[in-house]
Amino acid sequence: MDSKVRVRFAPSPTGGLHLGGVRTVLFNYLFAKHNNGEFILRIEDTDQTRFVPGAEKYIQDTLAWCGLVPDESPLHGGPYGPYRQSERKAIYKQYADKLIAQGNAYYAFDTPEDLDAKRKEISNFQYSRAHRMSMKNSVSLSPQVVDELLKNNTPYVIRIKVPENEAVSLEDVIRGHVSFDTNMVDDKVLLKADGMPTYHLAVVVDDYLMKITHAFRGEEWLPSAPVHVLLWKYLFGLELMPKWAHLPLILKPDGNGKLSKRDGERLGFPVFAMDWTDPNTNTTTIGFKERGFLPEAFVNLLAMLGWNDGTDKEIYSIDELIAGFSLDRVHKGGAKFDYEKAKWFNGEWIKQMTDQKLAELVKPYFDQAAIEIHEHSYLVKVVGLVKERCQLLQDFVAQASFYFQAPTQIDTASIASKWEEKKHRFFDELAKIYLNKMETGMLTAPAIELEAAFKELVAKHELKPGELMLPFRIMLVGGKFGPGVFEIVETIEFKDTVSRIQHCLQLLS
Repeated sequence: MDSKVRVRFAPSPTGGLHLGGVRTVLFNYLFAKHNNGEFILRIEDTDQTRFVPGAEKYIQDTLAWCGLVPDESPLHGGPYGPYRQSERKAIYKQYADKLIAQGNAYYAFDTPEDLDAKRKEISNFQYSRAHRMSMKNSVSLSPQVVDELLKNNTPYVIRIKVPENEAVSLEDVIRGHVSFDTNMVDDKVLLKADGMPTYHLAVVVDDYLMKITHAFRGEEWLPSAPVHVLLWKYLFGLELMPKWAHLPLILKPDGNGKLSKRDGERLGFPVFAMDWTDPNTNTTTIGFKERGFLPEAFVNLLAMLGWNDGTDKEIYSIDELIAGFSLDRVHKGGAKFDYEKAKWFNGEWIKQMTDQKLAELVKPYFDQAAIEIHEHSYLVKVVGLVKERCQLLQDFVAQASFYFQAPTQIDTASIASKWEEKKHRFFDELAKIYLNKMETGMLTAPAIELEAAFKELVAKHELKPGELMLPFRIMLVGGKFGPGVFEIVETIEFKDTVSRIQHCLQLLS
């Protein structure tokens, strides 16, 4: 086998890309880049009954958003194409025929009705050594009958003939030695009646032809491994087989079972990388991107689901992940998904991002909320003031809308219980001071000066600053949130500050 590391991600285009799938992409990508190898995207679309229009483009768009761009793919091309299995249909028949000739596979002429009848007759029926001879196939039938059926173009599938009483083993990079009893393995279909291969045949043939050196996939595929090992043995020799790594599952937040789309819907968080609209039902499943995640954070949090470098470090750039990634640090056990932790990762990446870049990313959210941004430079400034308080990109709207327009909802209930006339007089005078400054041409003042003047006025009215800071904040922003009060006044200037004080005083009168 070629000594150059070559890995592949081979999804079926059947819908949105689950975060577990993206993590498989990520581990493939990191391993390839760490070893100066190549990462291939191959579309496994042999099951035409499950094909969903738009799903392949969605996969490619997701990888592009994450920055995990393949070296070879249907979109980028490459020396081992085509990279869609449906376009490789003619390749697989010769390998299925070779297996038949070797006696390692057989024709099965059973109709769907035959199989349904057998399933009703035998609970947990498996087409295997136990029932092979009672079915309609080239093992149970005479050669003359088989020839006649083939001459008459009787529909058939080709199944692997799993040997009896053998142990099939593989060395998994993550799990170590894994062994299977062939008596527990059924005779999987390799070639369907329409001439299309199943996953089992196609994955082995394509991995061989594309010179794949390492095959990473989720641990749910481990039960299929003995069939694939046998196919490698029969077709190409085990010495050419890629090294396998079955990745741990991403679990529900409570740790009980694999995380699913339904769990996300039930618990209110995304499980797809990007929004996916099902063309059949026209329903949209929300994604991490549209929920306000940065791709850098999404990639970072996925890397931490089942891997670490042995330290307490949690924030990694893609270059740091590439440099530090190794399969021996991938956990065997499943990783519980924690949405609050996912948001924490995003918040940390928001803090690191430049205000200029963040302003570009959050602008669409303000547009969607019908909040007008008259000057981009002002948005950049505001973003810098509130980004420490934001975990998702849309949080900027809630945390910063008051910088662009007066709050429509004001939490006067939090003021009213301790409101008194002397506080009213204080804010009335504060508003007049700001008005006077405006008449002299002063639009605002530095926050430190505003705070000093505020405290002087507080002393004059024989009040305490702590009694007035919350009411002042609520007057300006509508609630108990936001940056420092005087930074807000400095930013929105005296005109807006005065109008908000006066409006709130009217509400409290």
